[in-house]
Amino acid sequence: MARATAHIGTETYATTLHVAGRTLVSDEPVANGGQDAGLAPYDFLLSALASCTAITLRMYANHKGWPVTSVDVALHFYRDGEKEIIDRVVTVDGDLTADQRERLLQVTERTPVTKTLKQGLTIATSLEVATR
Repeated sequence: MARATAHIGTETYATTLHVAGRTLVSDEPVANGGQDAGLAPYDFLLSALASCTAITLRMYANHKGWPVTSVDVALHFYRDGEKEIIDRVVTVDGDLTADQRERLLQVTERTPVTKTLKQGLTIATSLEVATR
């Protein structure tokens, strides 16, 4: 399925990412000791959820032939004590019935990234020593 690599040298904290034939940069904001040279890691997480939500709803509306002219997704990640929360507001523009809007809300809860985040996932980690 998906693959990504990240490389960081001695530069604080700019990290080069290679994903799907593209090169991206991640960094921390200046307030966290970085140089703000790219998106912070949680920005990428929110971007994945927002884009998956928008794309899935566009695909669904197209498949159904529904008159959706645009989909906007606004996300806010925050912590409440030990709990981590993402508030998601989806704005759909189009002449839709109440039933169609309800169906889009149901589809939103079943987008691939939503499902992955809600059910959790296994991360298998190993450490290798670089060869010189």
